[in-house]
Amino acid sequence: MNAQKLYFKRRAQLADALSLAKDAPEMERFLVDLCTPAELRALSERWYVAKLLDKGEMSYRDINAQTGVSTTTIGRVARFLKEEPHQGYRAILDKLKDEKNDR
Repeated sequence: MNAQKLYFKRRAQLADALSLAKDAPEMERFLVDLCTPAELRALSERWYVAKLLDKGEMSYRDINAQTGVSTTTIGRVARFLKEEPHQGYRAILDKLKDEKNDR
């Protein structure tokens, strides 16, 4: 199997494993085991930035000043949030909004 196919297979297996967590605390335990502290910090920062960008109330510079996240990372999150075909951020943000509205 070539390297790219192996990468996509392993990525799909990881997505399957992530989907098995029964709740947020179990997912957090899995992520702590899976990721280095730096990787987990980077993921957490990107998620926080995605939520701030989705609100649409802050500029990249304001987000950078508040969070310390680089404007390059902020721009990448914004691009994936609005332009890229994967729409992973959008899907989860919308689910969270729907869940909040159902309460």
